[in-house]
Amino acid sequence: MEVASGETPVAQAIAHALIEGFNKHYRIFRDTSRRAKDLFESADWQGQLTAVRNRVQFYDDRVEETVARLRREFDADSLDDATWQQVKLHFIGMLINHKQPELAETFFNSVCCKILHRTYFNNDYIFTRPTVSVEYIESFPPVYTSYYLHKDGFRATVKQIIEDFDWQRPFENLDRDVQHVSMAVEAFLKSELPDREVNFQIQVLYSAFYRNKTAYIIGKAINGYQEYPFALAVRHNEQGKLYIDTILLDAWRISVLFSLSRAYFLVDMEVPSGYVQFLRSIMPNKPRSELYTMLGLGKQGKTMFFRDLIAHLRHSNDQFIVAPGIRGLVMLVFTLPSYPYVFKIIKDVFGSSKNMDRATVKKKYLMVKHVDRVGRMADTLEFSKVALPLSRFHPDLLKELTDLAPSAFELDGDSVVIRHLYIERRMTPLNMYLEGADEVETEHAVREYGNAIRELAIANIFPGDMLWKNFGVTRYGRVVFYDYDEIEYMTDCNFRPIPPAPYPEMEMSGEAWYSAGPRDIFPEEFATFLLGRMPIRKAFIKHHKDLLTPKFWKSAQAQIEAGHVEDFFPYPEELRFRNRFPEDASTVQTEVTAS
Repeated sequence: MEVASGETPVAQAIAHALIEGFNKHYRIFRDTSRRAKDLFESADWQGQLTAVRNRVQFYDDRVEETVARLRREFDADSLDDATWQQVKLHFIGMLINHKQPELAETFFNSVCCKILHRTYFNNDYIFTRPTVSVEYIESFPPVYTSYYLHKDGFRATVKQIIEDFDWQRPFENLDRDVQHVSMAVEAFLKSELPDREVNFQIQVLYSAFYRNKTAYIIGKAINGYQEYPFALAVRHNEQGKLYIDTILLDAWRISVLFSLSRAYFLVDMEVPSGYVQFLRSIMPNKPRSELYTMLGLGKQGKTMFFRDLIAHLRHSNDQFIVAPGIRGLVMLVFTLPSYPYVFKIIKDVFGSSKNMDRATVKKKYLMVKHVDRVGRMADTLEFSKVALPLSRFHPDLLKELTDLAPSAFELDGDSVVIRHLYIERRMTPLNMYLEGADEVETEHAVREYGNAIRELAIANIFPGDMLWKNFGVTRYGRVVFYDYDEIEYMTDCNFRPIPPAPYPEMEMSGEAWYSAGPRDIFPEEFATFLLGRMPIRKAFIKHHKDLLTPKFWKSAQAQIEAGHVEDFFPYPEELRFRNRFPEDASTVQTEVTAS
């Protein structure tokens, strides 16, 4: 860097520009999240999907805007080291009474990393660790509301909680729903209701969590030293009235709501750290990074993930290795055995069957963040200029990097600097799972695999490459797709039947007798490369035979083009009150399925 002025007024002005850039971002972010209540009340499901999709881009837009301002007004690329250190000190001072200090620190990092060389990526110049505490930040409205038992009892208290969300639609039968909540709680506690302690209360997060067609009320009951988490799912019926679909009481089921394979929530939060702290109290095993990400604050999720990764590297000694399984044609994938994630780098040269370039692959991975992943697509964290210890790279992995992706990294002293990187949760590849599965496990996995394809199609995603190796099995036995270089919107595909052969001998020749465009897809061909093993073929035909004909795919396309938004439940059908208490739920009608 060239030496320029290190005067405090310049540094202070830059700090002001940075905080103004962040405040503008969070104001727009909150306005979008706040609209979720109106969209839910009006059953504008397409509007909600659009809001989630548009919100993804807000952060990068404000970062680029602020970078341009610093270069235009302060010639930021030529400022000296002392000025940048002063900028950080002034910025810290502006966070003392800020409501989102941790997010502002991350925004500061994002802007500065666009301007400074990576040798400045240390705590002297950016926030490699947090500076301002997020504990006990006051919020208005409050992060959560405490309810003490109503004089008329538990059910009256639950009813008050629901009514306080003030949805501008009537409930179909709120008393019935509250009764179902009470019955579900009693069943969960096995009718062994504990004595009420003096501190008994129900704490409920102030804002509802909106996603797909459901609003979730999330809270916990506190009684003595015991805490009981819960999530209430509120939905529309066919007449546009509201009803409670279920209550989730197992912490692990609530954790599934926050799975990274699902769309981000829309939640209005003045103090997001307060929401994360509350959620951590009911899901202690869920990383803070994932909670921030699922609240729509993906950049904060990335910041916290990377801090966790660096801390893990300090306290472990295993090496990064090539990930087990079949090698990909587009991505070089490696992992750290002691850390539950995989790291993916775009290769310099793709396999011969892949007709695409690096820009196309990046576009496909960005597309994943813009759609409702419906619990069937793994989310990714995208990083640039990542420095990792050279000593932690196995020689075989370094050789693969050198052979397959030399432009993607460089060696700098004792570090491997990766120029562009995707990180995903590690899962068992479906092909490897099936190799060791018995008959029951095989049928379950194949059924899950077909359900994943089916649900993605209904959500307007065609996976493209549907080989078993491109799907993974989660710890809950759910099958999730994770290879995105060939995904397409369903509405961009042309599903065709295979035309009859001109004469029978052509069917035996092994050569196609029909032409195909770049977006033409022949579902009948799926069986050829997917169903070679008899147990797999048997299970697939049993549960998903319709996926092998164009009819299913064309029907899904028609529904999408008609504006239909499908229902996707992040909990089992048997937990829905209409199934648990059918004799009491007979008046609940089919949900609204289109805007």
